[in-house]
Formats: sequence, structure tokens, C-alpha cells
Amino acid sequence: MNGSPPPRRTVPCPGCGGPSLYAPENPWRPFCSERCKNHDFGAWASEQYRVAAKPERDEDDAEPPPSPTH
Repeated sequence: MNGSPPPRRTVPCPGCGGPSLYAPENPWRPFCSERCKNHDFGAWASEQYRVAAKPERDEDDAEPPPSPTH
């Protein structure tokens, strides 16, 4: 090893697209700032983002259980 620190990694901020330091020194990583992090959190909280899921079936929509076969 040559004793030099590893290169500082930057990634695009998911909020604004600007450069963001991806290292422990950045408390908001992968965001560039507290503002971008809070904006993203607010979008999740207000349901602007959604995770796709299969719709739940009501009990009325459920198929009857199969008949027992003897």
C-alpha cells in the first residue's frame, strides 16, 4: 500500500441529480444534502411514490375451497 487515501466516490443525487459524496462523511448519502433527503422522504410520506403489489382479494371475491374427493 502506498498510504494514500482511496479516491472519493461521488454518485448522482437521487433528488437533484447533482454530485453527491458517497462516504461516511456525508450524513445524507446517497443524497447531496438534507434538503434533497427530506424532499424524497416527503414524497414517500405523501404517497407520490408507490411500490407495485398485487391487489388484495376480498373474501367475497375468493374462490370457494375445493370439494373433498373420496
